[in-house]
Amino acid sequence: MAERLRAFRLRGCGSPQKFGVAAGSLRGLLRKGCRLLQVPLAGSRLCLCEDGTELSESYFHTLPPQTELVLLGPGETWQGCASDIERFLAASCTQSRAVVEAAQKLLSDERAPRRQKLLADLIHNLSENILAEDKEDDKKWFEGLESRFKNKSSYMRYSCESRIRSYMKEVSSFISNVHPTARDAYKSIVDLMSDKLKSVKYNGCYFDRREEEAVRLCTMEGWFSCQGPFDRDDCPCKHSINPYSNRESRILFSTWNLDHIIEKKRAVVPELAEAVKTRDGREVNWEYFYQLLFTVDNLKLVHIACHKKTNHNLSCDKTKIYRKRKQNHKIS
Repeated sequence: MAERLRAFRLRGCGSPQKFGVAAGSLRGLLRKGCRLLQVPLAGSRLCLCEDGTELSESYFHTLPPQTELVLLGPGETWQGCASDIERFLAASCTQSRAVVEAAQKLLSDERAPRRQKLLADLIHNLSENILAEDKEDDKKWFEGLESRFKNKSSYMRYSCESRIRSYMKEVSSFISNVHPTARDAYKSIVDLMSDKLKSVKYNGCYFDRREEEAVRLCTMEGWFSCQGPFDRDDCPCKHSINPYSNRESRILFSTWNLDHIIEKKRAVVPELAEAVKTRDGREVNWEYFYQLLFTVDNLKLVHIACHKKTNHNLSCDKTKIYRKRKQNHKIS
C-alpha cells in the first residue's frame, strides 16, 4: 500500500529560501530534498528548523503538514533559529544593509513567533541609532517632522498626546447624541476631564523613555512590546518595536494602536451619556470614566495585527458609575 504523501517546507542550511516538497516517508523526503538542493545523499539528515531536532522515521510520521525542515549535508549542523542569527552576525559590518535585507526576506516568510521576534530585533539592531536623543546626533530620524522637535522624546510625547487629544475630541463631539436635558451636565464633565488631561499633559509620558518606569510603556532604551489583543494577557506573536531607533521604525510605530479594552465608542462614551441622563440626583463618577478613556487602566498598546475591531462585548462596571453617597451616622 502506497504511503500517503504530505507536504513539507524544506530549506538548506545556508539559505533562507524554502521549497515545497511532498513525501510519504523520511527516506523519500530526504531523497527528493537532496536532488532538489543538490546535496549528496550519503551522510545527509533532516531536522526541524525551529530547534534542530533530527528526524527519525517514526518521528517523521507525527509531524503535521507544512512543517518547516532543514536539509543538512555531511558535516553540517543546525541549532534552530540561533543558526540563522549566527550567520547574519558573522557577516562583515560593511555589508550590514545586505544582512538586514536577508533577515527581512527570512522574516517575511517566518511563522514561528519566537524566531519572528529574534529576527525582527536583529533587523532593528543592525540599522538603528537607539541611544541618540538629540536631532544633531540622528538627523535622519527627524526627516519629515516639524523643525520644532529637537529631540526624539519630545516628538514621542507629542505622538502620544495627539492620540489622547483625539479621544477627548470624540468624547466632546458626542454631546450632540446626549439627551437635551442632560447636555449641560455632560459638558461640565467633559470640561473636568479636559482640565485634568491638561494638568498631566495629555499623558504623553506613556511614550517618553525619559520618564519613570512606573508611567512609561517602554524600556529605558525605547522598546515597546505589544500587549496582545483585548482578550489576551500577552501577544501571541511577540511583536515589539523601538520607534527611537530609526526613521522607519518611528513611522511604523504610528500604525500601532492604543486600544480601549472596554470600547470607547460602543461602551464607555454611551454609558457616560446615559449616566448623566439618568443620574436622578446622583453624582456621576466622572473620574472612573476618565480612567477608562484616557489611562492605561483601560488602554493596551497593540500591534495592528493584534488589534481586533470586532465587538469586545465588555461593559462598564455598574457599581462605579456613580459616586457612593456618604453615610450620616447618628450618635445616640
